[in-house]
Amino acid sequence: MAQAAKKPKAEKEAHKPAVAPVAEARAYAKYIRSSPRKLNLVAQTIRGKSAGKALTDLDFSSRRIAIDVKKVLQSAVANAENNHNMDVDRLYVAEATVGRAIKMKRFMARARGRGAPIVKEFSRLTIVVRERQA
Repeated sequence: MAQAAKKPKAEKEAHKPAVAPVAEARAYAKYIRSSPRKLNLVAQTIRGKSAGKALTDLDFSSRRIAIDVKKVLQSAVANAENNHNMDVDRLYVAEATVGRAIKMKRFMARARGRGAPIVKEFSRLTIVVRERQA
């Protein structure tokens, strides 16, 4: 059996279509005092929405963690406006990802000299905003 000749790496990359880089702005929050599961419920509500609509939805959300999500979204919008010269009216939430951070471990005293573990979870949040193409 004859093996097929391998193409040089430069030749392979030459056939890839050129994709215009998409301008985006990010904002992070590292140690949010809420479990990732609860935070993700709020993050789901803003994914794909325009930045203005997402801020309004977070204003009227009944969840406590919506305040922290709103701060991160406002920071991402400010980064887009000041650092990347994007039009604020055309921004939308491209990504809102939630991850796990540290866990504080505590114990609560129980009957007969025992202790019950309490795990206080922290989360991290990343919001990416992009400009909609006109």
